[in-house]
This record gives sequence, C-alpha cells and structure tokens, in this order.
Amino acid sequence: AMSGRAKISLHKGALIALQEVHDGKYPGMKIAAASSADTPFAVKVGRQTLKMLEVVPGVTVWDLLLRENRGKDVNQIGRSPPLSSDKSKTHFPILREATGVPYDRQLFFDDCNWGDHCGKVERACTENGQGVVTVRTPNGLREEDWREGLRKYALSRTQAVVR
Repeated sequence: AMSGRAKISLHKGALIALQEVHDGKYPGMKIAAASSADTPFAVKVGRQTLKMLEVVPGVTVWDLLLRENRGKDVNQIGRSPPLSSDKSKTHFPILREATGVPYDRQLFFDDCNWGDHCGKVERACTENGQGVVTVRTPNGLREEDWREGLRKYALSRTQAVVR
C-alpha cells in the first residue's frame, strides 16, 4: 500500500504473527488493534491501510481482525472521545468489554517511542491478580518480539495456574 510516495507495509514479525493466526496455529486466540493515532486523518489512513494490506493472498489484515471477532469491529483506533492518548484508560477497557477477553488473558505489543503504553497498561489493566502481558516493540513488531510475547504469555498462564 502507498501513502503518497511512502510505501506502507507490515513489519515481518507482524506478518508472521498474522499468518500464524490466520492458519489457526493458536485456536481460540482473538486479535484486535489498539492505536492512539493522533488525528482523524491518521485514523482514516490507518483503518484504510488495514483494509489494503494482505496477510495471505486475498485476506487483508482487516478481514482477519473481523474474522477473529465474529464480524464485529472491536478495534480501538484514535484519540477522539471516547478514546484518549492513554490506552490503559480507554482503549483497553473498551476492548475488554467488546471482546469479553479478561485483561489477564491479553497480550499487547506496542511500538510507541515517546511514552510507555506497555507499563501503563500492565499497571492499570489487571484482573485475577495479573495484568495484560506486554512487549515493547520500538522498531516495529519483529519476529523475535512476537516469539517473546508468546513466551511471556505462556509463562503468565503457568503462573496463573500455580496461584
């Protein structure tokens, strides 16, 4: 996809993650987008781009996001009310309500370089004594970040069983 003269594409790790979800490697896993795009135009471009980028031939990121949530758009993109720049106070509570997925069963990757959304979400969004599992991805989602997130999530589930 193009935005003006700039090419828009998925980071390799994001593409691998989405392809694995598409292929059913993680039964029961749901995916959603939480973005604090800072202008209405950025929200529009972001949503449109998700509808253009393909995970596999003929299946876009948007198609997969809808498939994983039974056709419902649960994605939280932007900062306009009811959303804000603080994902822990707006995006995640709305996602929790829309998906029914408890915080302690969520995995969040964030590429923000000017704030710590991961830390805020971990601290504020807790359930059953555990928070959202997070991975900072300051260079975009690389394959090693995806694998680290899966490891951290598996470890959190093991710790939950022990409690």
